[in-house]
Amino acid sequence: MPVARNEVPVENRWNVEALYVNPETWKSDLKGAQNQEKTPKWPKLSEFKGKLHDPMAVAALFDFYMTVQRRLEKLHTYAHLRLDEDLGNDTFKSDFGLISSLIHEFSLETSWIEPEFLSLNEEQFKKLMAESNLKPYRFYLEKMGRMRPHTLSPDQEELMALSGKALDTSYKAFGALNNADLSFKPAVDSKGQEHPLSNGTYLSYLRSPDRVLRRTAFENLHRGFESHANTLCELIQGQVQSHLFVAKARKFNSCLEAALFPHQIDRAVYENLIQSVRARLPLMHEYVALRKKILKLPDIHPYDLYVPLVEEAEANMDYEAARLAVVASVAPLGSNYQNSLQKGLLEDRWVDVYENNRKRSGAYSSGCYDSMPYILMNYHGTLNDVLTLAHEAGHSMHSLLSRTHQPYIYSQYPIFVAEVASTFNEQLLLKHLKTKANSKRDQAFLVNYQIEGIRGTIFRQTLFAEFELQLHKWAEEGVPLTPSLLKKYYVQLNREYYGPEMAIDPELEIEWARIPHFYYNFYVYQYATGLSAALALFQQATVDPSAKEHYLKFLSSGGSKYPIELLKGAGVDMTKPDAVNAALDYFKTLLGELKTSL
Repeated sequence: MPVARNEVPVENRWNVEALYVNPETWKSDLKGAQNQEKTPKWPKLSEFKGKLHDPMAVAALFDFYMTVQRRLEKLHTYAHLRLDEDLGNDTFKSDFGLISSLIHEFSLETSWIEPEFLSLNEEQFKKLMAESNLKPYRFYLEKMGRMRPHTLSPDQEELMALSGKALDTSYKAFGALNNADLSFKPAVDSKGQEHPLSNGTYLSYLRSPDRVLRRTAFENLHRGFESHANTLCELIQGQVQSHLFVAKARKFNSCLEAALFPHQIDRAVYENLIQSVRARLPLMHEYVALRKKILKLPDIHPYDLYVPLVEEAEANMDYEAARLAVVASVAPLGSNYQNSLQKGLLEDRWVDVYENNRKRSGAYSSGCYDSMPYILMNYHGTLNDVLTLAHEAGHSMHSLLSRTHQPYIYSQYPIFVAEVASTFNEQLLLKHLKTKANSKRDQAFLVNYQIEGIRGTIFRQTLFAEFELQLHKWAEEGVPLTPSLLKKYYVQLNREYYGPEMAIDPELEIEWARIPHFYYNFYVYQYATGLSAALALFQQATVDPSAKEHYLKFLSSGGSKYPIELLKGAGVDMTKPDAVNAALDYFKTLLGELKTSL
């Protein structure tokens, strides 16, 4: 049973006191960060309005803006960490509300800055880019300036801004329906016992060895969505239409181009991913057939894809052993990297280790430019917990190296590369654990864990990416989205991806309706490209010392370049299919290992 927060030993709590000694110190800094109760909170900002053609004014604005933003991020980090320690603590709730409101105020008071920059004429903007005193901000300005050809007149931009909340309606309505209003009949196990079914419990039931429980969970969840099929179809159509509206208003050729352009992601990245995965679908068909054989099933259904092929060994790993294993596993990245991680995990108390009453569930890596990395865990000793620690440690080391080597303005790495370091560290730990495996059974468990990671992250997310792309193409062509159209295409994709051995249940037709990522505007493909890049870099860095140095430089680069350029510097060109093909080659190798270890 979880204990009270004050019963958790200090050494197993994260060191929030390194940020602020106590809540009183935090509150004092909060007061100092604003113009007290007055509005505007930062009157100095108004001094720069209408002057962003002047390099001196721009430099002074950026200096002030970054100073305030950096201070607010430190205040926010402390408040959200304290709240996550105890979600029921009224003081922590109040403090988090105060800093969240202040950040919102800052956002409102600075909302004029980007539009004013984008309203400058070509000559004025080029002058700013050429100014020597703005050299530290040149890439920041360049990224902002990329949108200038797609920026409208001030009056039209005002209308676009006013449309924002309206365009978010479909996404918010789906969230309300999915998270609050939808209910499902209980799942029933082989003994006739009922189990409450929700989006949160669903995946745990799919991993159960009880096939009746898996089947009824699958059927009842999707029947719940089926009962709202028309509403859900209209919601996703509304979201796609909002993407189309923005793309057309900003004069992009397609919704995909509009989503990728601000991050300078070539559409070849998206297209190569789909083409490469499609070319290797026979590997997925082989795995589905192998899964059917190992589980000794007469037929295999979608609800049979998540149950582990090999049960995890009973013996759990205590946290002390887990962090030592994680530290040992990163030795291939060199002593500096390993020593930094060791200090963080063993001495500096980066990690909040164990569950306590009302603590936030799950795991994450957090922090800010002026803090150590912080890792939230709810550690129970399973292999998944150990791998989660390695995963979050990868994020934390990426953040640490970026903040150490980059100025504040470029210290945050872009979302496109966010999962590379975390996945890389998972692979390091898996390789380490495989060398320590005491039996073929343990070896098979680890191999299957890797296989499932690639299946769920590369194959499944690419299927989603292909479905999402087709939704937007239909909208661009004026084809109305209907439940029958979406069901037919979704089933077609699943048949193609999973092959002839997969039995297609009627309930699978509606699965698209429960995927929140389809509301995120071409986001899912990044899971697949991120894992592909990580696997390619992992294979390079573990055999080539120079590749290791390129990878460490990538971790230290933060957001100082566009994401594709960051990865090119590390040794992976995501505009070419090589990385995805290498990941799929690795999947094939793992399939061979699984066959020999069972």
